Order: sequence, then C-alpha cells, then structure tokens
Amino acid sequence: MSNRNILRWVITVASFAIISLILWNTYTFFQHFKAEERVKMENWANAQREINRTLDLNADLGDLPLQILSSNKTTPMIRYNVDGSYNYNNIDEEKAKDSSYIKKLIIQFEKENEPIEMVYTDPVTNETESAGILYYGNSPLLEKLKYYPLALILIILLFGAVAFFFYKSSKVATQNKLWTGMAKETAHQIGTPLSSLIGWTEILKMENVDPNHILEIEKDINRLQTITDRFSKIGSIPKLEISNIVNETKESFNYLKTRSSKLVDFEFTATNEIVNVNLNKQLYSWTIENLVKNAIDAMKGKGQIKIEVVPNDKYVHVRVSDTGKGIPKARFKKIFEPGFTSKKRGWGLGLSLAKRIVEDYHDGKIKVISSEIGKGTTIQVSLKKV
Repeated sequence: MSNRNILRWVITVASFAIISLILWNTYTFFQHFKAEERVKMENWANAQREINRTLDLNADLGDLPLQILSSNKTTPMIRYNVDGSYNYNNIDEEKAKDSSYIKKLIIQFEKENEPIEMVYTDPVTNETESAGILYYGNSPLLEKLKYYPLALILIILLFGAVAFFFYKSSKVATQNKLWTGMAKETAHQIGTPLSSLIGWTEILKMENVDPNHILEIEKDINRLQTITDRFSKIGSIPKLEISNIVNETKESFNYLKTRSSKLVDFEFTATNEIVNVNLNKQLYSWTIENLVKNAIDAMKGKGQIKIEVVPNDKYVHVRVSDTGKGIPKARFKKIFEPGFTSKKRGWGLGLSLAKRIVEDYHDGKIKVISSEIGKGTTIQVSLKKV
C-alpha cells in the first residue's frame, strides 16, 4: 500500500473517531441536562407539596417554595389533579383552552419524560394522598440540543461533499490536461510523416502512376490532415461557423459508409430544408465518426446503422441508431465518462470526446435516448439552430 493510501486511511479513521467522540459527548451532555431538568421538576413538585401541607396546617408559608414555583419559566408542564382538572405553565394560553390539545400534550410529555406523582401526607390523618400527576416536556433549550447532533452530522456531510467534489473536479481537470497534451502530441507526431506522404504523392504523379490510385491516396492524406486538425483543436477554443448540419452530417455519413464493412447496412434520413447551426466542421465530423464506430463495435461489425437529422423549433437532433447489444439503463450516463469501455481493447475515449465536443465546444447535449438489450441503442446529439 502506498504512502498516499495509508495517509487517506489515517485521515478517514481519525475523522470517524473525532465525529464519534463529538456525538458521544453531545449525547452525554444531553442526558446530563435532561437529568438536571428532572431534578428541577421534582423540586417544583416538592415545593407544591410543601405549600399544600402548610395551607392545611394554617402555618406561615416561607419564601422558598414560592420562589421555586415561580422560577420555572421555560419547561412546559401540566399538573393533572385528582378531580380531573388541570393546571399548566409555559404553554400557549389559546391552545391550552382546548382539552383535546392538553390530552395530546400529556401523551407527548409521557414519551419525553416520566411523569412525577405528586403526593403529600394529610396532617390530620397522617395518611399519604395523591395531589395529582405532573407531566412535563423538554424545555426549548433541550429541544434544540436534541437536534444538535443531526445538525452536526449534516454539516460534516456537506463538508465531505464539498471536499469530494473539489477532489473530483481537480482529478477531472488533471485528466483533461493529460488528454489535451496527448492529443496535441499526437497531432505533432502525425504531421511529420504526413508531410512526407504529400511529397511522395507528387513524385508518384511525375512517375505516371494510375491517376485513380493517386486520387485514393490523396483522399486518405486529406483524411489524415483532418484528423491532425482535430487533435490540434483539443484543449483550445475552436472556431464555430454557421453551417448546414444536414450537409455536414451527410458528408460524414458518406465517408464512413464507403470505408466500412459491407456487412453494415447504412441508412440516412434528413429534411430537405437547410438547418443552420454554429459548428466546427472538423470536430463535428469527429463526433459522428465516434458515434458510428462505437455503434459498429456494438454490432460486432454486422447490422444496421441509421442516422436521422430531425429539426424542431429551437433545436436540431441528430440521432445515431444501431442494432447492437444495447446498453443497460444504469450505464446511460457512465458510457460518456473518460476511460469507460465495455470492450477488451480500447481506451474508452471516443464517447467522452464526443460529449466534450458537443457540450463544451458547441453548447449542445448528447445522451442515450433509448436502448434495449439485444436490440440496439439510439444516441442523440442536440444543437441550437441559428
């Protein structure tokens, strides 16, 4: 295990220990405060009993019981008397007029704290009699303290989420920087032999080689130049031009059709009208190429590929459908992540590059709109019309 992984585990364990310690300390403090509330209520009940006893003996009432009774200004309480009447304190006056509301409070208070039975000894008969039952709830401070651990956990989770997203965005930025560097280096490496191929083509022309052969070589050279141009644009802001997306899509379609296996049946459907969008032609053709090649791989080189151009009021949708193995719904978004691939060989960059070209450079959207296992998939590119 590397030092970085060890450090992560140490930080994770230490964070868990600190959180557990804080929560345990909060729970202990809550229970201590609750016990203090209990003592306060028992003192209140004793003060009430002392007043009852003093009144029965017609003795002089001291100040202490009255001070204890008047000191409770926060804890809600209900004294339920033996005759069925009740007294209350620190409860809303208007709501307390409703006996059903009082009954609900009594049930609630019983759940929060054990009731205190108020008893006193009759000075004449010397018998113990009940003066009622004291029900009391948690004070506002205790109620707030009860939810403090939840608030603390929420704060910790939010902090963890912020840290996670910061780490993830930093990782993505590092990956993007790496892919950009690789793309530019690839463009540079292709450029050197490409220049030589152009020179050799001119020599072949002077050697009276069949012009048809020269034409096909030039097509592939132009294709290599296009690929080089694509790679060089990665990592920089490409120039967008108003273009007819129907023509651009059809051009890419025709190129891929002529250079794909005869076992793949191609179909193209589009409107006859001109549909203009802001487009970088080289990068857009790369997107279509990646989608089609991915579809051919999904069909294992045999099946049907259909490309549709469907405009509406604000957008134009380009849909690439295949008859391949399909994609599970749980992977609809995951297939566009860098490095994700279901193939034994591959870098998992084609669809992630398509997503970056469409969304980052063209302010569009790309998504899987339908897929069925064993029947095929349809991926849609949506761009704004101009």
